[in-house]
Amino acid sequence: MRFSIQSRRDPQSNELMELAKTYLTDFGLILDEEEPEIVISIGGDGTLLHAFHRHAHRLDEVAFVGIHTGHLGFYADWKPSELEKLVLSIAKNEFNVVEYPLLEVQVHCHKSETVRYLALNEATIKSPDVTLVMDIELNGNQFERFRGDGLCVSTPSGSTAYNKALGGAIIHPTLQAIQITEMASINNRVFRTVGSSLVLPAHHNCTLKPVKDQQFTMTIDHKHFVQSDLKWITFNVASEKVRFARFRPFPFWERVHDSFVSND
Repeated sequence: MRFSIQSRRDPQSNELMELAKTYLTDFGLILDEEEPEIVISIGGDGTLLHAFHRHAHRLDEVAFVGIHTGHLGFYADWKPSELEKLVLSIAKNEFNVVEYPLLEVQVHCHKSETVRYLALNEATIKSPDVTLVMDIELNGNQFERFRGDGLCVSTPSGSTAYNKALGGAIIHPTLQAIQITEMASINNRVFRTVGSSLVLPAHHNCTLKPVKDQQFTMTIDHKHFVQSDLKWITFNVASEKVRFARFRPFPFWERVHDSFVSND
């Protein structure tokens, strides 16, 4: 089996990375940074996001697993002390693969070609200097004109990240859906939005159309860029899925409890 390791690059994560490389190669696995079959992320959920985007072009051939060197993550659920146990399980091929949906983002511009992105957690759009004004279409039909700070479109597995901080719902990561959540919408006697998160199933899509010609700031997970000359943006559940190597049961709602409720 071919493997690669993504480290957060702090001293502890780098030390674990070198140990993992030694252990895995001793078991006969092959270090392959370009075409691995399994990617071990050592750090936090952000580290796994970097690993995902590094290998986003071959998602049907790679599975991810995370070791957290900080707080428990939703993607990084192995402890540093469990490294040897994890390595042994990988070497023995003792794992199942679970698949979670991804967000597809298509950015259409007036003067350039359409650009397609995949997001593991979420995509956001804001206007850096003025209120964001966007027409929101659902399945090609006008739904509302949004005015506010911005919009966040998240995957189910990303619903516990920025989406939750905005007051969005937590969605089980196996559901084929995307969620649209507002950032500080303007609601008064003149302007009105739905004021709640919208959860769209896989056969639905959302299109954002700018009302004014202006610059926008966008994020795709950890990636930030400025977008001008924007015609519209389309969001939907991607045809691709992210694959995680699952070695043991760790129920999603248990992760939610441990991350947000438990005082232990």
